[in-house]
This record gives sequence, structure tokens and C-alpha cells, in this order.
Amino acid sequence: MSKSSYGTTIAGLDIGTTKTCAVVATSTPEGLDVIGVGEAPSTGLRKGVITDLEETVRAIEAATEKAERMAGVHISHVYVGVTGEHVHSTNNRGVVSISGEDHEVARSDVRRVVEASKLIDVGADRQIIHALPRQFAVDGHDGVSDPVGMAGTRLEVDTHIITAGNTFITNVLKCVHRAGLEPAGIVFEPLASSASTLLAEERYVGVVLLDIGGGTTDVAVYSGGGALHTSTIPVGGNTLTNDIALGLKTTIAEAESIKRTYAAASSNGHAEADFPVKSLDGKTLRRVTPAQLRAIVMPRVLEIFRLAKAHIESTLPRDVVLAEIVLTGGGAQLRGIDQMAAEFFGLPARMGVPTSVGGLTDAVRKPEYATAVGLVLFGPKGDGAIWNGRSRTFFGQIASWWGEMWN
Repeated sequence: MSKSSYGTTIAGLDIGTTKTCAVVATSTPEGLDVIGVGEAPSTGLRKGVITDLEETVRAIEAATEKAERMAGVHISHVYVGVTGEHVHSTNNRGVVSISGEDHEVARSDVRRVVEASKLIDVGADRQIIHALPRQFAVDGHDGVSDPVGMAGTRLEVDTHIITAGNTFITNVLKCVHRAGLEPAGIVFEPLASSASTLLAEERYVGVVLLDIGGGTTDVAVYSGGGALHTSTIPVGGNTLTNDIALGLKTTIAEAESIKRTYAAASSNGHAEADFPVKSLDGKTLRRVTPAQLRAIVMPRVLEIFRLAKAHIESTLPRDVVLAEIVLTGGGAQLRGIDQMAAEFFGLPARMGVPTSVGGLTDAVRKPEYATAVGLVLFGPKGDGAIWNGRSRTFFGQIASWWGEMWN
């Protein structure tokens, strides 16, 4: 974060498989205003994992430079989004005795109990990047949102813990440093996307977020106000593009154009005209019907939904009730995908776009900007693993997280 004529500025960096996006926001009395957006094509990642350091550095530099020019400020620190199959999550419970002669819960007790919940075996090759409190209990009474000041002898907390592979995180940070930036924090991308697209009421009643990116689909499940499950599926929009290229025997570039222009998950009962497709050599055209294209598109979309459902069913308690599906990311722009999701999951479904910021809202109110915008929202309030190169004071993390979650 830095100071400008606007106020305190915050930057988020979404290093995606298809594109790298930087967003700059400034604090105002009403909240955050987006003042700069920049993006550049990504060619150095596969399924969310860096495969070419130099290409990734160039994409970061290009995206941040564009955002800086639009905002008129210099970016020095960024909240960095990470994703990939190397990121795992679990739920754990911590328990401590309440210290102090008056047996009143103090901030130090909150810090200790959250630290106690992090005592899990993550392996030498992994690190905890988030420990998100969901609820506290004092002397066995559950459902406490903020225990500070309450009287008791035993304090417990349920946390959602997210871990990531050390080498993957190291490579991301190396690219950020080589681009001349300092990481203000590391954020698992579905948490960021949730921060920018989900309503507080949705997080309470039970919601599934599916962030369909180019190389991966991120999954986040919320209930009771907190995260219950987060994961990444190694299938995204690029896989769908490849399917179209193979099925229609055309180039990847032509397949991407067809996907954006003609692909749909349903016909909605309307008559549809066929469309031209270039051959691999680009010398001939042939006509393809929308029904033929849907026969290629729908199986892959259903696969994403099946994988997401399997992830959710394997981890969630049976008594958890879900009320809605929210689709975001570039893949959410596929026409009719919300209707298809509603039919598959048996729940209402909607498209998620960033709604919690002001400023350049027309530029970012699109599902593909959910993660980048969410990074500037969640980063300062969340539990990032890095803060200006040092560990953050833990109560500051807890206080800001609970303030954002419950207020």
C-alpha cells in the first residue's frame, strides 16, 4: 500500500493462466474506489502453475504498467492471488484455557486459540497461507462471533485452514520480485473472488462459488458466514477452447473466437443460424450449427460441475444446507451456463460480478475481474501470509477479518 493524492492505494495482482490483471484502488470514506486496471496475456502458466518465469514476469510488468498509467500512481506492493492443485484446505478446531485472573477472554486468548488450530501436519514441503476463523465457542457455547470480553474458562475456535506448496509459492514470489514489486500478502484466489461477488446473506445461508478461469476452476463453499471448503479443479475455459478446436478441426485462435461469439449452454428454444468456421490452414470455410457446437461444449461444462460437486460432497458435513450457486470468472460468460448450473445442482444460480467497489465500475464489473478486484478487498482484511516481508500482527488479521465477515 502507498499514499497518493487520492489517499491510501491498494493493488491486487491476479496472475492467471490466460491473462494477468492488476487493479489499483484507493480508500475513500465510502470504501474503495478502483482507479486503475491493466491486463496482459499470460503465456507462462499452465493450470495456475508457473511454467515460464520470464514470460510471467513480462506479463506482470505489462499489466502493472497499464494500471499505473491509468491510475497515475506508482505500484510498489501488491496482494498476489495464487491457485492450482497444490493448494489444499481443511477444517480444524483449536482449544485453549482462558488466561487471566478474571477469566475474561482477551485478545491474546483469541490469538492463542487460532494459533492452536494451526497445529496440523502440513508436511515440510507445504505452508499455511490462511487460517480463517469461522466461529468461536466459550465454555462449550458455540456460535460466538467475537469472544473478546466474555467470561469463561475454555475458548475454542473452528478455522478453515488453507495450505500451499512451498515451491509453487516461491516461484510466484520470485516473479513478483523480478517485476520490481513487493508482495503485501498471498491470497488464495477463490477467497478473493468471494470477497468481490458474494453478499453477506449468501455466505450465511449457504452458497457455492465457482470461479471458472482459463486453466482452473476454483471452488469456495460458505455457510454460517465462514468458509467451509475451498479447492481448485484443473479444468477451465482453455480446456473448452481445446475441445472446440479438436471438434471443429480448427485453430486454437479460431476456437477461442467461436467460444466467445457463438458458444452457449442452451438454445433457450430459439431458432439459431449456423456460422462459418475456418479450416486449420485458414483457406476454406464450412458451416457449423449451434447444436453441433453445444454437443462439444456441454460435456465439458458438465464435467466441471461434476468435479465441483464431488469435491463438495466429499468434504461438507451432511447437515450443511446450500441455497445458491454463484458463477464467476471468464467462463461464467458462456451463455446459458447459469441455467445449466441451476438444473445440475438443483439450486438457483446467478453470475457473480464485483459489486463492492466504486470508481471505474464499468471497467471491472465483469466476472473475469472478480479475483483481481477481490484481492484489493480481501487482502488488507484477510489472513495473507506476507505483510511487507514480515508476519502481520495476528489480532489485526482476526479483527479485520471478523469485521468484514460479520458487519
